[in-house]
Amino acid sequence: MRGVQVIQGRGYFEGSQSLRVETEQGQQFIQYDQAILAVGSVAAMPKVFDLGNPLIMTSTEALEVEDIPERLLVVGGGYIGMELGTVYAALGSKVTVVEALDNVLAGADPDLARPVVANAKKMFKEIRLKAKVVKMATAGKQIKVEMEYNGQKVSELYDRVLVAVGRAPNSADLGLENTKVELDEKGFVKVNERQQTNDPNIYAIGDIAGGVLLAHKAHKEARIAVEVINGESSVFEHVIIPAVVFTDPELAWCGLTEAEAKERGVKYEVAKFPWVASGRAMSFDRTDGLTKMLIDPESDRVLGVGIVGAGAGELISEAVLALEMGATAEDIALSVHPHPTLSETLMECAEVFYGHATHTFTKKKAVE
Repeated sequence: MRGVQVIQGRGYFEGSQSLRVETEQGQQFIQYDQAILAVGSVAAMPKVFDLGNPLIMTSTEALEVEDIPERLLVVGGGYIGMELGTVYAALGSKVTVVEALDNVLAGADPDLARPVVANAKKMFKEIRLKAKVVKMATAGKQIKVEMEYNGQKVSELYDRVLVAVGRAPNSADLGLENTKVELDEKGFVKVNERQQTNDPNIYAIGDIAGGVLLAHKAHKEARIAVEVINGESSVFEHVIIPAVVFTDPELAWCGLTEAEAKERGVKYEVAKFPWVASGRAMSFDRTDGLTKMLIDPESDRVLGVGIVGAGAGELISEAVLALEMGATAEDIALSVHPHPTLSETLMECAEVFYGHATHTFTKKKAVE
């Protein structure tokens, strides 16, 4: 309907304004004025784990599997590992998660990740921290896994293994060497704030351009690239990108986390509203949530928001809007929220900062 021509095939740059496409009907050559590179990323598979055995999965295969393994090992306790581990545990698998770091969901503040971990410990067989998988081998219809854990070498059998240790850019075999496009040390395409590569004819958006590998970030970058191509002055600056982990409970945040604020030396105060004080959370027995705000103590501007709880991914958008608009905690506290809803937890969290939240007690903030 929009007059877009779609060609199914594999593209290869012959030059800065020429693309060869290998299709089932043969090769096609396309001449263009501007191109947008949006080839994404692929689930990383370290060579030591790549046995060519379908029982060893990435997140792609994990969504296509036709049977539910009795024993599943998840290598990596990041977003993907915890999300898919939750899915398989709910389907009946005995899930063991192995994480090399000393905590899972490393990008999130510990107090927000805590309810997720607590529920995962109930759902999963085990979560092993500071553990390292050193070798995998095919053992009949199972995978033999050797790992180092608690100072010992452990050897176990699993029906399937999910490797969730990150993603790698799809920058190989595109013919980019025939253009002026430059890659960083990890293989991501270098772009400026207008999504322009070092080649004036080629733009890049999404996972291939690095940064946070999220679909909604890619969508925003795509709009910027198209607007720039059409002569507008769009830039990717000060854009608030929310993160959502679709575990149970969900975990979402935007703006600064506490760890980032401390690292950057940003002054902040914290306000928290526990969902045990939320009538709506009580009504469907999901009081394991928490709404949290980081607030500038001088201007009262909201610096960051984190939410853990049922439907946190739906709630975080209000926080994104608040940060984009430069809202203060008072702006949110004075905005009437419908009762009884989980959205009220944002209003009452802001009220906690001033010490007059209705459903939880905090000392009133001193007025200078």
